[in-house]
Amino acid sequence: MQGLRHLRVVDFSDRIAGAYATKLLADAWAEVVKVEPTGGDPLRRWTASGQALGDRDGALFQFLNTSKKSIVGAPDDAHVLELVAGADLVVETFAPGVIERLDLCNRFPGLVVLSISPYGRGGPISNAPAADITIQAHSGAISVRGLPTQPPIMCGGRVTEWIGGTFAAVAGLGAVQRAQRFGQGDHVDFSLCEVMNIGSTTYMDFMNSLMGRPELVAPPRSVEVPSIEPTLDGWVGFNTNSHQQFTDFLLLIERQDLLSQPEWAQIATRMARMDEWNAIVRAFTTQHTTAEIVERASLLRIPVAPVCSGRTVLEHAHLKERSVFVKNPSGGFLQPRPPYLVDGEGPRPFEPAPKLGEHTDAFARGAARQRAKPGLAPVARAATPLPLAGIRVLDTTAWWAGPSACQMLAYLGADVIKVEAIQRPDGMRMAGGLFMTQGDWWERSGVTLSANTNKRGLTLNLADPKGLALCKRLLAECDVFIENFSPRVVENFGLDWASVHAINPRAIVVRMPAFGLSGPWRDNVGFAQTMEQISGLAWITGHAYDQPRIQRGPCDPLAGMHAAFATLVALAEREKTGRGHRLECTMVEGALNAAAEMSIEWSAYGVELGRDGNRGPEGAPQNVYACAGKERWLALSVTNDTQWQALKALLGRPTWAEDAELATHAGRRRKHDLLDDELARWAAGQDLDEAVAALLARGIPAAPVFDARIQSRHPQFEARGFYESLAHPIVGTHGYSRPPFRFATVDRWNRTAAPTMGQHNHEILAELGLSTEEIAELERSEVIGDRPKGL
Repeated sequence: MQGLRHLRVVDFSDRIAGAYATKLLADAWAEVVKVEPTGGDPLRRWTASGQALGDRDGALFQFLNTSKKSIVGAPDDAHVLELVAGADLVVETFAPGVIERLDLCNRFPGLVVLSISPYGRGGPISNAPAADITIQAHSGAISVRGLPTQPPIMCGGRVTEWIGGTFAAVAGLGAVQRAQRFGQGDHVDFSLCEVMNIGSTTYMDFMNSLMGRPELVAPPRSVEVPSIEPTLDGWVGFNTNSHQQFTDFLLLIERQDLLSQPEWAQIATRMARMDEWNAIVRAFTTQHTTAEIVERASLLRIPVAPVCSGRTVLEHAHLKERSVFVKNPSGGFLQPRPPYLVDGEGPRPFEPAPKLGEHTDAFARGAARQRAKPGLAPVARAATPLPLAGIRVLDTTAWWAGPSACQMLAYLGADVIKVEAIQRPDGMRMAGGLFMTQGDWWERSGVTLSANTNKRGLTLNLADPKGLALCKRLLAECDVFIENFSPRVVENFGLDWASVHAINPRAIVVRMPAFGLSGPWRDNVGFAQTMEQISGLAWITGHAYDQPRIQRGPCDPLAGMHAAFATLVALAEREKTGRGHRLECTMVEGALNAAAEMSIEWSAYGVELGRDGNRGPEGAPQNVYACAGKERWLALSVTNDTQWQALKALLGRPTWAEDAELATHAGRRRKHDLLDDELARWAAGQDLDEAVAALLARGIPAAPVFDARIQSRHPQFEARGFYESLAHPIVGTHGYSRPPFRFATVDRWNRTAAPTMGQHNHEILAELGLSTEEIAELERSEVIGDRPKGL
């Protein structure tokens, strides 16, 4: 595999998001050169558990930097600028202004610069001090999670960085491919806050808009029920996204009698009567082992998984059989492999992470690299085509992970045709049932509308020979075919790799199974919640005094962006070989990469990380505190000793804060209970906005926990134009979230609203050469249609 061997990436980043983005590029054979200061990337000294490393690099650094090179220098050093002159992509995480002063995009026309920052370039908080908890607070993500009787909870495991790195890799590679096709350089302005809004609020602002912006009375946070439940020997995770799954769940827990009480099928009922519902469920689960429950639920095709930690996930039989965890070539610990396979093989064998400055002399002696051809500096609203202009994608995916992958390809310019059947519509459409009293309710699902912009809609009954034949005719003209059916379904349709390759030898076939195309869990059903449960992301989320909680969303777009990235790599490979490729992009392996720090900490250091509410290894004190008034929550993180001294000064240097042990991060971590008690007392008498302003003025990361239902009113999101207005024929005009990045050359990303069911049937079938009468006959025989059958 040639992959991205033709690309050179210069990596100035010093945080997980940048390192993971460039890791994905390095794993696909790009040449990635880290440029580090004299003291090295701070991640070299990092462990979540505070290990004494001596002269060793931390295991997380070794995981994130396999197959890269390292030189020492500063961005404006002559030898670094010479390196940048021959690069295709620069990735940086400096404070705003550092890289801009060098004017790299104009200095080296055709270069792409990817800037990853907490809140994005521009806007009222772009320069504010930040930590993971404040990014999540501003994004709306913290507001949606937890019991209304408890403080809201952040996502654990710094998932902001991992989902950010995945999206950033797609944005960077897409921009580079545009530069290589059309010569257009660009500056990609990436916001971690925006990516967390997409990944963990389930488009709640859009849903609130669909509902007519009702008065906000109750807090927005909730939990799913059933979800994570105690067992005889641990925890087990479920989700019941469909009515059938809920019915089968009642069969599992031996309470078929509840079928006569249909109100239990409503989420609102289960939330309102949670104690009663939990007693019903746990009367069963606590009498059985996790393994017994998983086996029974799997037979009923209920999405289910053990709730794994960084220790137990390494022992999972399915993951072991598929060799998902491999040895790191430097440290020997276990780490997840890259989250996709190309033609049944991994993209690149890992090479050891570089020592600090290991390649400085080699680059100084070597000949300067030149990019293949001169390019264009970015200008606003450039007429240059988007990177995937002329690429056609057949999208047969459903729910959220697959549609998000295809939406990203559509954002990047591909012609994406979304295929569903009136007999089997996209399951996510059923969420429109919240609007059952309104017409065409299946067109009112917030996720379906938000995750399918820029696509065309076609209905085809693949169970009908005529529908399947038309699908195959379309495949003959498509560059990419993406599906996320259960493995046996697509094979039963005769749309497996061998069949599609025979129809179109240049087609990229992207399969997105939950657990992969092999192994004992091959045919198990899985959704984002399942991935959070099995990967460890749920294990590390939740209050210490409560239970593990799912993060509610990140694993869908994580899977989608890993698939989108792999598709861009496969398209680059096709340019060299002229033939198509089979991609296997499993949801679970994307989630395991996002949870990698947990398994690495156990394998490298024997530390089993656990949930700790809103605390985390990055800051101490770090938590969410209630300010004066109702539901006025302050997110705060002290990430270094200077900030601690500033906080003490703000508090008036109280006696309790002068404890010598509190002078260090480690000491503050040990006495976090004391810090929380004192800060909670202080915050209770503070106005939230005044407290945030005072903390920020002293350089301390702080933020209000913003209500995700009104995210479009956030000044930062307004200033950056995150919500783009589109008119839809059924639901009217609303603001749709764009991708979490801006290109300097692109004015807006959402061009057309999500298609209604079968909206483009006539248009697409006419392009295939069908006559008006032939199309009418397909409608009469229900091969195509524009509304779900039976409604």
